[in-house]
Amino acid sequence: MSTLDDLVRSRTALSDTERLRLHELTRDWQLLADLSFADLVLWVPTWPVAGFVAVAQMRPATGPTALHDDLVGVVVPGGRRPQLDRALAEGRICRERDPEWRDDVPVREETIPISFGGRIIAVVARHTNLAAVRTPSRLELTYLQCADDLARMMADGRFPFPGTTMGRRGAPRVGDGLIRLDPDGVVGYASPNAVSAYRRMGLATDLVGAHLGRTTRELALNRAPLDEGLTVVLGGRAARRVEVEGSDAALSLRIMPLERDGERVGALVLVRDVTEIRRSEHELLTKDATIREIHHRVKNNLQTVAALLRLQARRLTEPAAREALAEAVRRVASIALVHETLSRTLEETADFDEIVDRLLAMAAETPGSAAVVGAREASIGLVPGELATPLALALSELLHNAVEHGLAGRGGRVGVRATREGDRLSIEVLDDGAGLPEGFDPVSGASLGLQIVRALVEHELRGSLHLLDRPGGGTVARVCVPVPGVPAG
Repeated sequence: MSTLDDLVRSRTALSDTERLRLHELTRDWQLLADLSFADLVLWVPTWPVAGFVAVAQMRPATGPTALHDDLVGVVVPGGRRPQLDRALAEGRICRERDPEWRDDVPVREETIPISFGGRIIAVVARHTNLAAVRTPSRLELTYLQCADDLARMMADGRFPFPGTTMGRRGAPRVGDGLIRLDPDGVVGYASPNAVSAYRRMGLATDLVGAHLGRTTRELALNRAPLDEGLTVVLGGRAARRVEVEGSDAALSLRIMPLERDGERVGALVLVRDVTEIRRSEHELLTKDATIREIHHRVKNNLQTVAALLRLQARRLTEPAAREALAEAVRRVASIALVHETLSRTLEETADFDEIVDRLLAMAAETPGSAAVVGAREASIGLVPGELATPLALALSELLHNAVEHGLAGRGGRVGVRATREGDRLSIEVLDDGAGLPEGFDPVSGASLGLQIVRALVEHELRGSLHLLDRPGGGTVARVCVPVPGVPAG
């Protein structure tokens, strides 16, 4: 299916700025559809041939749809839809057309021009299913009144309000709770859900007839941050989205000033009780902090173990025993490195580029080595925490083997090359040493380090290990493992 961007770029003459304005509208027009109890279709004038193309469509969550078919991508020639032509030409909301019957259902169409930068750039068609029309309640009348005010503001270029998108979860919707303010910020109507939300905040009096800004300020747990400026905003003077916490509840509020013929007639306020959402977020943050602290303590404990092993190695006189303890220290340090990386992130993923760079630095410090350890080639990105430890340990063993055995104490270069395609990661450790011994068996003839690598790669990481002669001399140790569910970076 074509997107709004595709259709606007291929079939219209709108500029990028005008196209972005349409995106602002479609991000916010679920609000208008729900208040109107109607379907919305966004029509944009085509170019070079006169007509309209439907670039977006929205159905209401508050009532039955009037349009069962998807109209996005439909093109109508000029003159085919007179009410669209009239709204575009005259720049006003058009309601003159009689209802039409669709699938035995009467549907009323209204067209609302979208003004931006001093000209009409699109038209919104509002389709209402009249079969569902009945004597409206006070709630429904308030919805429709707010919808008409917003439609007039769209035609005047004053809606939607830019820059009011709420980043956190819990943005209020029409059905969560609705409050209508008069020009002085006094509540003229509050839906049952809105009243219930304020009751949970501790309101003991009537909400209707109260000044919303002052009432909310009195209920707030931390009153100091709610200065007089924010109180004015909560009185309906500016388009904002704010959160207020009481002793037992937290509310998310969206304030939208309403204007008619250039004069402010009040404000629309959407209210949502986000107490449970914020409590869940707090629990997650607490859990994340606990996990990071655990990784930090594990890293400290492993470093203590490594220090004890070094101390023990100094007391030994047998070279083979001292070498074995030195290798144990290196392996413990590799595991500690992963826990140190995980202790600094909110996610249970590790930045493996940082781990590889530090393993390369450790390999360059191998005692008695004349090898030149090069830098990492290409980015590896994020790796799940449960895979990072065995992968780091395997890579540490391969680097150590390349420095100590591949180059066998003579000068040479060691490097790491990585490629990642989708869920598959390949890491190569390359050296320019003498290469693999003739008749080398990677299974029976492997050292303890390679046996550890093979066990980690094949059993824990479900991957494969390949040892190859490098063209031009040297060895390539290639590890290929699946890394599911985590983006490369």
